[in-house]
Amino acid sequence: MNALRIIGGDWRRRVLRFPDLPGVRPTPNRVRETLFNWLGQDLSGTCCLDLFAGSGALGFEAASRGAAKVVLVDASPKVVAALVANARMLGAEARVEVLRSDAVRFALHSRQRFDIVFLDPPFHAEWLARLAPLVERLLAPDGVLYVEAEQVAGACGAWRTVRSGQAGQVCYHLMRRGETDGT
Repeated sequence: MNALRIIGGDWRRRVLRFPDLPGVRPTPNRVRETLFNWLGQDLSGTCCLDLFAGSGALGFEAASRGAAKVVLVDASPKVVAALVANARMLGAEARVEVLRSDAVRFALHSRQRFDIVFLDPPFHAEWLARLAPLVERLLAPDGVLYVEAEQVAGACGAWRTVRSGQAGQVCYHLMRRGETDGT
């Protein structure tokens, strides 16, 4: 098992364990720190979706910072088992829901709208192109989309990059509906 630490909020310094599997690539600490500076440290009352949960780093960080509800979705049974164990270890079962599902299937059938969607799919698999038409079904009209990709992404559906950065081979983007990057 691999491990990472939550970097902020109520569970700061708590360790999450996750399986060593291809495609499970936790968001680096520096990128998570930047993302939560962009979003704000207090996410009280928000409803978040971590669509390719993997290690659960983004979803558990959001819950640690007060998100009212976080849904973690992953297709791997081993990943889902680790996410459930981490939620239990943190005592987060009331706020963190773990679901085993394919990302497209979840997006097509979800009736819930989220304030923040974390979209960190495996690289080089064209996930962003497949999910772009479905983002509208998942996000509240004023919702925020966070995307990690192997290349710069200017948009995902109607959401446009407003902040972005790069750490090693990871390009990360904060997107809002209809806005464009001012940089």
